[in-house]
Amino acid sequence: MAKWVEVRKAGNFEEIGRRNRISPVLARLLRNRGIEEDADIQAYLHGGLELLHDPGLLKDMDLAGGILAEAIEERRRIRVIGDYDVDGVCAAAILVRGLRQLGAVVDAVIPHRVRDGYGMNMDMIERAHEDGVDVLLTCDNGISAREEVARAAEYGITVIVTDHHEVPFEDTPEGRHYLLPEADAVVDPKQPDCPYPFNGICGAFVAFKLIIYLYEEIMQGEMDVHFREELLQLAAFATIEDIMDLQEENRPLVKRGLELLNTTPVRGIRELIAVLGLGEKRINAYHVGFLLGPCINASGRMDTAERALQLLLTEDVGEAQRIAGELQVLNEERKTMTEQAAEAAFAQIEEQYAQDKVYVVYLPECHESIAGIVAGRVKERYGHPALVITNAEDGLKGSARSITAYHMYEGLTEVADVFTRFGGHAQAAGFSLPADRLEELRRRLNENCRLQDKDFGEVLRIDLNLPLQYANEALLRELELLEPTGQGNRRPLFGRSGLTLTGLDFYGANDIVCKLYTQDQGQQFELTMFRRSQEIRDAITKKYGEETVNRLRARGAEIPIVVVYTIKEDTYHGGGSVQIIVDDYKI
Repeated sequence: MAKWVEVRKAGNFEEIGRRNRISPVLARLLRNRGIEEDADIQAYLHGGLELLHDPGLLKDMDLAGGILAEAIEERRRIRVIGDYDVDGVCAAAILVRGLRQLGAVVDAVIPHRVRDGYGMNMDMIERAHEDGVDVLLTCDNGISAREEVARAAEYGITVIVTDHHEVPFEDTPEGRHYLLPEADAVVDPKQPDCPYPFNGICGAFVAFKLIIYLYEEIMQGEMDVHFREELLQLAAFATIEDIMDLQEENRPLVKRGLELLNTTPVRGIRELIAVLGLGEKRINAYHVGFLLGPCINASGRMDTAERALQLLLTEDVGEAQRIAGELQVLNEERKTMTEQAAEAAFAQIEEQYAQDKVYVVYLPECHESIAGIVAGRVKERYGHPALVITNAEDGLKGSARSITAYHMYEGLTEVADVFTRFGGHAQAAGFSLPADRLEELRRRLNENCRLQDKDFGEVLRIDLNLPLQYANEALLRELELLEPTGQGNRRPLFGRSGLTLTGLDFYGANDIVCKLYTQDQGQQFELTMFRRSQEIRDAITKKYGEETVNRLRARGAEIPIVVVYTIKEDTYHGGGSVQIIVDDYKI
């Protein structure tokens, strides 16, 4: 059961609303999100790209820009090393497109998930040396590649690291010692001495900032507006898919990026939208995070991410259509494999590890490419940090996903000696380890874990108790000002007690949709709930008997109910009306 917590932040919402020309309800929603001052309210509701920070504030940005400008002028060979997820692919596409626009001699390499593993490795250094590469430029990786950077230096290869992951560290008696690679430039906002004012940006956003800085500060040029917006939407796409907090400068970036995805999307994304049948939809963060993004990810999971990179680089309509179709097929295969692996993970936890605080699941037959997705499913189902581990060619490999109360990267750092390699950030990580240290990893993570019972499980943060008659089109229009919502900018949730449930209906395949007919202060309302039809049947049967369910379906019974709900536009029936969606309930 989810825990319900009503957010009770005080304020004169009538006065705040009057000053900012918004309703008291919207004023309360903003206050609940920590947005209090009038200037911050106006920036949140109406701010644009002027809120993006100066790229030059990133440590070593001047060094990186200078190295690249010199390499472009001297026609030296540049190689971009990306990563196989959406962020790494988008970052590589931004760098390659931007550098080619400036006349650079540049190519890109994306690690193969199974053969190469995460990030830059020694084989890539050797190949770069054999190919006569002069400059290696990483994106969404490299911050933990100290040995690889050192090997490149031995060959006389210049290395620029751009990343957004946590800097590896050692805790010593003298304090925390950070282990930065000795590259020619390191651009990562998570460096402890980086003056950049916001470190919560993704790898593709770092890459975007590097290209903008290179154009405008080093090359003293003016980028074509349409080209700049194509790169911007790739950074926004990656920000959503990499689950960055939609706060600070991420929010205006994603807001503008979604506008561009609906008007002038990059050629490859346009064809992917068409293949998925989303051409008539208004693309929002959900479509990117759960439909489009997984297709890009599927390339790196099931085959090679270089196919996805080519989708984002090509301007050829036929090629884009072909690759988009291939990615859709790969994603369907990935979904089937994920469902099977997730069920196996759930069974293992419930049979063997239900008492653990950190779930460490070993699935030897699971394809390593979907371990992260399965870990995410475990985290969502049980509200615990989760590691999913599978067999690899040289031991074991795994991915981890975490809850808000548990910093995954720091948790893994406490047992760093177990791993042959690991990296990540607070919410997600990847790692490799010898097979004979699996049980030690499980034991030590749980011994070290300081989480308490209150830290586990889903928490629904209810903004206010709102009568259903206020869930109207006027409120819906105001709530659109809060978009895009997602990680770090949660969608509004309303609670309503004192309702009377007067009827039930079930629709769709396997009764996936449940309609709840309720009465609130003498008025009748229709509410919609997804994927919980059997659950509410069972709950009513347990408390009132099976006959009550039948009578509710026939509109012949009444029982009390409390709901947590959100509202959205009912696009299924042509739009224009408001749909009340039930997130949770109590009978």
